[in-house]
Amino acid sequence: MKKLAIIPAFNEAGNIENVIKDLKENAPDFDFIVINDCSSDGTDDILRKIGCNYLNLPINLGIGGCVQTGMKWSYRNNYDLTVQFDGDGQHDAKYLNLLVEEMQKSGSDMVIGSRFIEKEGFQSYMIRRAGIKYFTILIKLLTGKKITDPTSGMRLMNRNLVKEYIDFYPKDYPEPESAVIALSKGYSISEIPVIMHERNEGKSSINLKAGFYYMIKVTFAMINARIDRKNRQKKV
Repeated sequence: MKKLAIIPAFNEAGNIENVIKDLKENAPDFDFIVINDCSSDGTDDILRKIGCNYLNLPINLGIGGCVQTGMKWSYRNNYDLTVQFDGDGQHDAKYLNLLVEEMQKSGSDMVIGSRFIEKEGFQSYMIRRAGIKYFTILIKLLTGKKITDPTSGMRLMNRNLVKEYIDFYPKDYPEPESAVIALSKGYSISEIPVIMHERNEGKSSINLKAGFYYMIKVTFAMINARIDRKNRQKKV
């Protein structure tokens, strides 16, 4: 199988070289491409220096646009499996083939690496954990499926689900909404336990104020995605 890791990167000059090194050492059977989202800190200089595969976006698209760009690249280049692997150093490449094993065993269309199954490693900060718990409950109410780590950026997808997302993928804070979209359309999701790390350099683009805004926005988007799917089913 052809496997691709999409690495979204916005101002990750302090992390991106180690992220690529981790992938090369611990998941050498994965190809990878960095989607540089108009970084202003020299991330593109580092990518050019180390000579890896990358795309420079002409405008800042945010995390959703980065990932969707990578999915389009994956689909057009005939990859069977595609994984999101964040450029901030929080993910560990040694888990990527465990995601693949789970997908092959369970037949799931998406496999998420969850921090909260065995609750080891960096568990995020208290306010963010509360938000994650909120989205877990909301997804359960909307779809009947419990996802313990709905905001995890470590998610492996098969080609069918990638094809679904290349036409529409949420722009802001996309992980919870994209999970609802997948489940509402009949795709299956499973999780495996992983250990994540606290970022070493830089800072998250989501602060407290932005976090509350995204929670409200994503809540309405998730509900709308579920209602839209039900309406489509009634028409059929």
